[in-house]
Amino acid sequence: MPKKRIFLSPPHMSGYEQRYINEAFESNYIAPLGPQVDAFEAEFAEKAGISHAVALSSGTAAMHLALCELGIEAYDEVFVSTLTFIGSVSPVTFLQAKPVFIDADYTTWNMDPNLLAREINACTERGWLPKAVIPTDLYGQCVDLDRIMDICAPYEIPVIVDAAEALGATYKGRGAGAGAKAAVFSFNGNKIITTSGGGMLASEDEKFIAKARFLSQQAREAAPHYEHSQIGFNYRMSNILAALGRGQLHVLDERVRVKRQIFAKYKAALQDINGIEFMPEAPFGKSNRWLTVILISPERFGTDRETVRMALEAENIEARPVWKPMHLQPVFQCDAQHSMCNAQGDSIKRVNARAVGGVVAEDLFKRGLCLPSGTAMTDGDIQRVVSVVLKCGKT
Repeated sequence: MPKKRIFLSPPHMSGYEQRYINEAFESNYIAPLGPQVDAFEAEFAEKAGISHAVALSSGTAAMHLALCELGIEAYDEVFVSTLTFIGSVSPVTFLQAKPVFIDADYTTWNMDPNLLAREINACTERGWLPKAVIPTDLYGQCVDLDRIMDICAPYEIPVIVDAAEALGATYKGRGAGAGAKAAVFSFNGNKIITTSGGGMLASEDEKFIAKARFLSQQAREAAPHYEHSQIGFNYRMSNILAALGRGQLHVLDERVRVKRQIFAKYKAALQDINGIEFMPEAPFGKSNRWLTVILISPERFGTDRETVRMALEAENIEARPVWKPMHLQPVFQCDAQHSMCNAQGDSIKRVNARAVGGVVAEDLFKRGLCLPSGTAMTDGDIQRVVSVVLKCGKT
């Protein structure tokens, strides 16, 4: 009989969801709007510490709307983290703008503020500036937002934080993304709370969120008929999924506590093993530890990250490499300044992009492994993972 599958980060219902779903059914609001959506937006905003929020169909949709509102258009440059999920970047390409991939640093694994500052300075000398900066809060760790805001403020460059992985994390005592022009969150099935699929755009700017809400509803004007003076999108969250989100929000603090506890258990078991390191926690914040991530140095541990991943898979345990950097993705053709360029001459239709640095992200991708971190994991599940990892090392 096969062993029980241990997933990377599966959904975990709280028990509160059914109450709100029943309310939605009983009210007959089976629609992409309704009282559950309104309540979820208000409760989320309060929990996140950001005044206004709009519930949407995905985090990618939220990022797209944010960039539309900033007026991003063809040939503009938008600076983004290279070590991220493509959902941070694809909305830039929707608008035919050019992504510029900024490398990470080893302290946070997030966008390197020093590289960002140097590149913005170089841009001023060339006579143009990025139209936006999008740093990612990687694996639940907040970027050094004040530093990035200080770099961008003199040039009035807006900052949109990709906080999709960081709900429940804090930065200098405030919630992930708080203080930026806007923050984007995801409720995909593997996130710390889920609505099955969905996202949220949050901002202190009430008009910014009101415009996003308008655009997300096909830009329908206030008229008795369907009146449209601009093109919008079908990006609203459904009332049923919002009901699910309300139930999940009840247990966010508990989910963060358990995620951090899982990290602590892995660290206690593996931190003294030669060749294994853990993703650090920046001194300015508290990570939600969405995923526990290790670095494996094969010359010291005895084998590489992929061998460990495959050994875990052989035991029916899901693990995943760290995000492959965007500047290494085949879809992007970068034109400068990093250690590995994509080959040309194949059949892939490439998007023009630019990279600044890249060596740190490449190293983290090469050595990094995300371990199962679901909040329903038992001590026995964690021990199964640890045992396989240890067997892969030097004896």
